[in-house]
Amino acid sequence: MANKPLVIIAAGGTGGHMFPAAAFAEEMRARGWQVGLISDARGLSYADSFPADWKEEVAAASPNIRKPWTLPSAVLKIWRGIGRANRLMKSRKPALVAGFGGYPAFPALSAARRCEVPIIVHEQNAVLGRVNRQFASKAAFVASGFPRLDKLPAGVRHEPVGNPVRAPIAAMRGAPFPPTSGDLNIFITGGSQGARILGQIIPLAIAFQTPPPLRARLKIVQQVREEQLDEVRAIYEEVGLRHELRPFFADMAERLAAAHLIIARSGAGTVSEISAVGRPSILIPLKIAMDDHQAANAEALVDVDAADVVLEDNLYPNLLGELIKVRLENGEELEARAARAKDAGTVTAAQDLAELAIEAASC
Repeated sequence: MANKPLVIIAAGGTGGHMFPAAAFAEEMRARGWQVGLISDARGLSYADSFPADWKEEVAAASPNIRKPWTLPSAVLKIWRGIGRANRLMKSRKPALVAGFGGYPAFPALSAARRCEVPIIVHEQNAVLGRVNRQFASKAAFVASGFPRLDKLPAGVRHEPVGNPVRAPIAAMRGAPFPPTSGDLNIFITGGSQGARILGQIIPLAIAFQTPPPLRARLKIVQQVREEQLDEVRAIYEEVGLRHELRPFFADMAERLAAAHLIIARSGAGTVSEISAVGRPSILIPLKIAMDDHQAANAEALVDVDAADVVLEDNLYPNLLGELIKVRLENGEELEARAARAKDAGTVTAAQDLAELAIEAASC
């Protein structure tokens, strides 16, 4: 173990940062590297099964200039985090630090720069996040989940490798598109942020704005917030729609593969997983997302005619119901959209990123 090179992964905040970081970590370990993970308490809550040889918690904070009274404590946390990360760099002696975004990555990337450890950055979204933006010009390269990457500083090496996806998702890339002659499966996933509106509008659109002959063929699988389960169930039961509702699905790969149509937010991980499996979708970007990055993410599938986008401001049951009807009543076009989604996706991002990372470490 002592002779193996070490890569420290700095990530946190949400699963959107941790899941691709975990896929990269798995690939690096397969290539004979040690992997360490640095994050804050929230980031480590997503890391129970993270493939690392060790995990370390550092203090981190996101300064909010709109609440100036919080700035002193935030700055203090950041300095504490940098100090802790700096000690880790000196004791662990990594060959490389890889930042996957989120404010918990800031202390490790800062300490790496102080200790002259090479850094790389991976941005999951189509808009470079604030922490990644700060270190982009200091990194050996900036890799990204999408070909489009807004707010990238001029002169920075850009490698659009895609987003690393989890192994179960990658395994579904070869799953054939389900036949469209019988039942039609709609999979609805909302994520943790701003999902309430999806639970309010989508059931009304499907239950009351699709024609009865189509409705009789539908099977609905929907992620629903715990407090909305009874409300959503009542809507589907009123019109006799077959449905399965849960706050969380552990078998996302199988659910994606079985779907004829996916309705979802357009977070980076969601868009990448939809395109990795290859399924048509209706994407509803989170309106409050920083720099409107979810709308930018969605363009990767919209531009190849594999997805539709419905903005929250236009999310009305009658409009959404008509769009669902149009998509599901044309089986040939559904299958063609699935193929175009797959062509836009990749399951080799982790391998491609690992090759670039090893090259950067050896320079």
